[in-house]
Amino acid sequence: MDTSKTPSVEELMRHLKYLQLLSNRFPTIAAASTEIINLAAILNLPKGTEHFLSDVHGEHEAFRHVLKNASGAVKRKVNEIFGNTLREIEKKEICTLIYYPKEKLQLVKACETDMRDWYLTTLNQLVRVCRTVSSKYTRSKVQKALPPEFAYIIQELLHESSDEPNKHQYFNVIINTIIETHRADQFIIALCNLIQRLVIDSLHIIGDIYDRGPGAHLIMDTLCHYHNLDIQWGNHDILWMGAAAGNECCIANVLRTSLRYANLVTLEDGYGINLLPLATFAMDTYANDPCRSFCPKIEDGDKTHNERTCRLIAQMHKAISIIQFKLEAGIIKRHPEFNMESRNLLGLINREKGVLLYEGKEYEMNDMNFPTVDPKDPYKLTKEEEEVIRKLHCSFIGSEKLKRHVHCLLTRGSMYLSINSNLLYHASVPLNEDGSLKEVRIQGKPYKGKQLLDKVDSLVRSAFSDEPLPEQQFAIDYIWYLWCGKDSPLFDKAKMATFERYFVKDKELHKEEKGAYYTMRDNEQVCDMLLDEFNVKGEHRHLITGHVPVKTKKGEKPVKANGKLIVIDGGFSKAYQSETGIAGYTLVYHSRGLQLVQHEPFTSTQEAIREGKDIISSTQLVELSSQRVMVRDTDKGRELEQQISDLVLLLAAYRKGIVKEKGQ
Repeated sequence: MDTSKTPSVEELMRHLKYLQLLSNRFPTIAAASTEIINLAAILNLPKGTEHFLSDVHGEHEAFRHVLKNASGAVKRKVNEIFGNTLREIEKKEICTLIYYPKEKLQLVKACETDMRDWYLTTLNQLVRVCRTVSSKYTRSKVQKALPPEFAYIIQELLHESSDEPNKHQYFNVIINTIIETHRADQFIIALCNLIQRLVIDSLHIIGDIYDRGPGAHLIMDTLCHYHNLDIQWGNHDILWMGAAAGNECCIANVLRTSLRYANLVTLEDGYGINLLPLATFAMDTYANDPCRSFCPKIEDGDKTHNERTCRLIAQMHKAISIIQFKLEAGIIKRHPEFNMESRNLLGLINREKGVLLYEGKEYEMNDMNFPTVDPKDPYKLTKEEEEVIRKLHCSFIGSEKLKRHVHCLLTRGSMYLSINSNLLYHASVPLNEDGSLKEVRIQGKPYKGKQLLDKVDSLVRSAFSDEPLPEQQFAIDYIWYLWCGKDSPLFDKAKMATFERYFVKDKELHKEEKGAYYTMRDNEQVCDMLLDEFNVKGEHRHLITGHVPVKTKKGEKPVKANGKLIVIDGGFSKAYQSETGIAGYTLVYHSRGLQLVQHEPFTSTQEAIREGKDIISSTQLVELSSQRVMVRDTDKGRELEQQISDLVLLLAAYRKGIVKEKGQ
């Protein structure tokens, strides 16, 4: 920007109050000038690397590894630095050490005969890697990322070269002293963690941290402490948020989906949810019921669940499903505007014929054992069911760890995000059949497009307000609608056929018809309309979403609508990998352009450490920038340019005497 133009006195007076406030932070001409110089320099650095991940579904080991290896970026950096000077096995060893420093050090110590020599070599190698990954950032930014314990030493090593004759001895003495003071292990760990941090500048999680995999709570632990993060809520995330808010329908759905995949670790170990009342009730109520439709979906070769355990899980699964259907009938009755009466199916069962009477047709049932369902009042909870859900409700709202994680989802998350010419949201923006924005009524008022997602975002936040709000109970109820409602931007299907899949033989009723968005999203004009609706600017702009797994093995491509839409749900969840044929995507946006990284299934952390097995990833170029993208070309750059403009005004105000320098 042009800093030479002198603002008029009138312009300065218009901004006087703001400039006086700004002067508290930059109290002198020297301070304001220094900051202008600093910000102008930052504008001319390459943009930081953004990583986009979606639908990790509790697969914490694969997720952690992808973060640690930065979707293959660490390996690429190591190859660039050491090229042919190191053997492949040596480069693999460096990579494994960077990913898992503590664990790798233990293995090295068990077999290495000359640890001093190993320390000398390894420390020099890690410093070279760290120097490379930090080179695109300012010293100030790197400094903020440094571990306090070793900040000064790392700073010296990063900015002094062992090849410089005058500093050769200085550099070597630092390395040797680290070893001699027995701090090499801690220093290596600190360097490796710093490399991991610097190689990913910002992380975008486009929904569905929860469901299926056993480690959603572990993923949330990582994310809550991540240095630069945003989350776009997915349907499974919103379900857990609803459960934490005390919505009993959400609680029942969380339990049902967890039991379906035998995922009790997140519930019991992660959040301390007491499942004993449900287990006791299920064993008593469904003692003689085979619960065939409720057997958990477990992987072949799973040895953690024996036949007896699977039987108990199936009984609990059926018990909570029936409770769920009853609870949902209550919320549907409270909110006729949801238009979900067709989901009340328990009352449509003909006991004598063993059929479901649905939309004028009879459908054969595959299970007619409903010991807790009163035909005269099918949606009434029994006293035992009421007691079970009461205890579960207390368990969910009383979980301190769940509260912390939901707080993180609220502070770091939103329904959508527009950043650097990319619009991020998890699932959909409801559309009409002609591709126009669909009007959705909430509390009697119509909303569509950006306005709709803004309203939904506001409602979700009001559900967790510390101060009671008039719409708070509605907001808590609406979170459940977001999970399964026809016009929900997180669902957008005609129905959620949970009941039909469990109880009806005819698979025709199992189908869940997707909203118009899912057929229209491949249209470039529709994507442009959506980008315009959310005011996304830029020559190269994109929609980036997840939610629907890309069936790669059937030839489906993640890049659609002539490059305008990128769907990055590639199947992190093992339950989806048979469908997708891969194990997830990472979209990487760096200063050279956009790259889509496709991951093969991850074996285990133990194998990665022991054998140096990395995730096999292949990279495809989505978009190459003709010129390197600099900070000035990003949203952050525009913020910095505005800050420079403000500081230029402050400088002029100081020089004209309109604002006095502090301490002058």
